[in-house]
Amino acid sequence: MKIAVIGTGYVGLVTGTCFAETGNFVTCVDIDENKVAKLRQGVMPIFEPGLDVIFKRNIDEDRLVFTTSLQEGIKDAEVIFLALPTPPGADGSADLSFVLGVAEKLGPLLEKYAVIIDKSTVPVGTAEKVRNKIAPNCKVAFDVVSNPEFLREGVAVDDFMKPDRVVIGTRSDKAKKVMEKLYAPFVMQGNPIIFMDEESAELTKYAANAFLAMKITFMNEVANLCEKVGADVDKVRAGIGTDTRIGKRFLFAGVGYGGSCFPKDVQALAKTAEDYDYNFKILKSVMEVNHEQKTVIIPKIKKYFNGDIKGKKFAMWGLAFKPNTDDIREAPALYIIDELVKAGATVCAFDPEAMKNIQRTIGDKISYADSVYGTVEGADAVIVVTEWAEFRSPDFNKMKSLMKGNVIFDGRNIFSLEQMKELGYHYESIGRAIVTNK
Repeated sequence: MKIAVIGTGYVGLVTGTCFAETGNFVTCVDIDENKVAKLRQGVMPIFEPGLDVIFKRNIDEDRLVFTTSLQEGIKDAEVIFLALPTPPGADGSADLSFVLGVAEKLGPLLEKYAVIIDKSTVPVGTAEKVRNKIAPNCKVAFDVVSNPEFLREGVAVDDFMKPDRVVIGTRSDKAKKVMEKLYAPFVMQGNPIIFMDEESAELTKYAANAFLAMKITFMNEVANLCEKVGADVDKVRAGIGTDTRIGKRFLFAGVGYGGSCFPKDVQALAKTAEDYDYNFKILKSVMEVNHEQKTVIIPKIKKYFNGDIKGKKFAMWGLAFKPNTDDIREAPALYIIDELVKAGATVCAFDPEAMKNIQRTIGDKISYADSVYGTVEGADAVIVVTEWAEFRSPDFNKMKSLMKGNVIFDGRNIFSLEQMKELGYHYESIGRAIVTNK
């Protein structure tokens, strides 16, 4: 099939590349001339494991091309994906200006029937708004479909190529047949394509992300209570996670969720509820708790240092909101850094992928090292913020020789209490007992 993908952000690149990988001819469109030039040269603007390999392969085989021309990009396309930004506004609502702006331009450019697909995460009613933008200046038939993405950063290629399910919102039988043909190679093992109306598909994406955000937040609340009552959140997690009604995933306590999806999607769903005069109390609590959770480690740090961290040096391990990505949007690290620096402390950080993004965002507010050991030299304490695999088995004896103090504040619970006790560290985590070397 001939496919057009409008927008070369995270979703657009993964979508375009994965469709090309199954033999389709894909044209990706973006207004950024410099970005398009680099993409044509095979330069990836994002870090996503496994994407670079199939990206370069499909460019080399001429199945994946890039252009700044919308007219050129959609010419002869059977399906046109809108993979455009929908950033949150000041009131939490999704900004649809990019999506609707492109939709308005599509009308006069369509020369034959095409299925226009909302791939961006958009609120209920967007498919109808897109349809209304295209129709006035369009001389051919078209359909607008809602097809939300369910991609996890760090494993997006696997998520796309082997989806748990494909959700498609359309009332058109003709569009349904096109979408069945498009996704057939991805569901050969029997995972379902779920057809529904456009409004239900739009709401499904928000509901899924909001539920997962709620699950994370609930476990963080349990962890905070564990600290009060002397329980261990890891044991509680094992006890409830083996209940098949609950499941094992998204039950790990920590310093809150971040990224490009959960924060804005929870906000947007809450705003949709507000627009329809519904008080979505759970979502309001999720947002409040998660905001507080991002800096829950700060009181622990200040208490250990008797309320004064001015002049203290902290080694920060991890800056991305999660491992296997360079995404720092709404990352807890940003909030923790802000609190430490305001209190007069200094921070030296290391992250395998996200340091360039942090530097572009906060500059020399902190210093940076080229390894975990570079961060700990002269440090009063280590703060673990992102659970990268390479942080799990450091040389603790080497760390001791470099650090000023043998103190670790673990915001992701990556080390065992027994190990920390044996090694003689003062160790504080989330929802577990304090291991002290005093």
